[in-house]
Amino acid sequence: MSNLTNEEREKGLTFLPKFDDKGLLSAVVTHYETGAVLMVAFMDAEALTATQASGLAHFHSRSRGKLWQKGESSGHVLKVQEILVDCDQDAIVLRCLPDGPTCHTGAASCFYRVLDGGSLQPSRLDPYVKGM
Repeated sequence: MSNLTNEEREKGLTFLPKFDDKGLLSAVVTHYETGAVLMVAFMDAEALTATQASGLAHFHSRSRGKLWQKGESSGHVLKVQEILVDCDQDAIVLRCLPDGPTCHTGAASCFYRVLDGGSLQPSRLDPYVKGM
């Protein structure tokens, strides 16, 4: 929609996701109840449609170049409760209830370390990190 004005995109009620030149938008996943950041991924139109249709978070795997459902092999799916859209519609927040750990490492969140000076330290917020 080339004649879409910034005013319409930023203040209107029509959902018109603004994908980047690779057909992606950023998706931040947070815990629906606690607000903790669980992960960041990318979505294309297919992932966004699959997420809305199923209620489970789907993403675009940049490394594999294909659609993937979070938890398709582990069973640790993300049940989407709400989708927030930013002002210019090029990023979204998925507010989810996780069915198990979100990170492939076994951590509740992919953000289980804190940068302390020049080194990484375990976050006090995630006591479930395996191997730490």
